[in-house]
Order: sequence, then C-alpha cells, then structure tokens
Amino acid sequence: MHSALTVLEAVAHLGAGATAREISLELGLPRATAYRLLNLLVQDEYLVRTPDLAGFALGAKVVQLAAVAAGPARLTSAARGVVAEARAALRGGVHVALFVEGRASLVDADPDFPFSDEVRLAREPERFALGRLLRIEQGRGEESARQDFADLGATRQLGELVPGYGCVAVPLRDAAGSLAGAVGFSGPRHRADDPSQVLSVLQPLAVRLGPLVV
Repeated sequence: MHSALTVLEAVAHLGAGATAREISLELGLPRATAYRLLNLLVQDEYLVRTPDLAGFALGAKVVQLAAVAAGPARLTSAARGVVAEARAALRGGVHVALFVEGRASLVDADPDFPFSDEVRLAREPERFALGRLLRIEQGRGEESARQDFADLGATRQLGELVPGYGCVAVPLRDAAGSLAGAVGFSGPRHRADDPSQVLSVLQPLAVRLGPLVV
C-alpha cells in the first residue's frame, strides 16, 4: 500500500502525462514494479492513462478524495464582486482556478455558463486553456500553447472538447510574480479564435483578482 501511495504522490509531483519511466526514476523503483503498481491504480480508477497512452494522470477517485478533504473553496466577497463585473462584461463563462501542488482546482465556476468537466480538468489539464497554463509552468506545455502564451500572454483551446466552442485563459500571479492560478473564459469559438475582446476584460481582471485570492 505504501508503494501505491508513493506512486500517486509521484504522479501528482510530476504532473499529468508522467511516464512509467519518469515515475520509476523519481521513486527509484524497478521498471517492472512501477508498471505493476501503475496498472493496479488505473484499474482502481486512482490513475488514468493520458489520451496518447504514453503517460498517466490522477484519476477521478483522487480528485473526489481531495475535494472531500479540502472542503469547498470559495472566493472572498470582494473577489466575487470583481469576477461578477467581468461576467457581465463578457456575457460568457468566466471561471477562476488555483494551481495547488501541481493541479488545477476550480474555486469559482460560472453558475450561468457551467464549466464543462471539472474532474477532467484535474486529470487532463492539457485539454483546457486553464490547464495549459499549468503545463507551461511545469515545462510540459505543447508548442502551440507556448506560442499562444508568447503571442497573447494567454492560452487557448479551440473546439477540441466541444465543436464550435473554445476557451481562453490568463495567469493569476502572486506578489512574487509566480503563477498561482488562472482566469478563463469559455464561449463560442470565434471569441477564442480572435480573443482580443475577451483579453481586454480577462487581463485587467487577473491583475485586480490576484491580490484577493493568492
């Protein structure tokens, strides 16, 4: 049991997409032992394979256990007021996530435009604009995401989860300038294809929101 828990900790530390080789090296485990434990954890839904089958990510059971242990996170009333202004201006889904111990966790999902899949965000962050910021911070971001971030100061997802819809995310930074979370927008794809209007609201929002939540 101890070995299985250390494997979960290694995946959490390495981030979604960690390979069996990386995990065995991280823990100093024989490759065969790492594979056996990984397969058992996948069978029990504590881990899932990434879409390319090359790596592993935390599964739904881990996300559910973490949510129970941590309790519901909420923004302060001041922070909620700032987010409400942005929602009124954009008329689309505006969501706030924090990055804790290498995972993206929603702390305020738009009630009028629900987030598509919170569990999937935790276990496959690379599928979402919010999670792509985290992957870049971990040094695992795909080239297209890194290019978006270099060009726009934001990441995007364009119709990959739901045809015709996309999302955009900008970073939330703490007082030291470190990435602590993200603010994201979800809506019709054309608004993510040309995100200038969305970014004109999200980027000032992130500046105002950072001191209130991190």
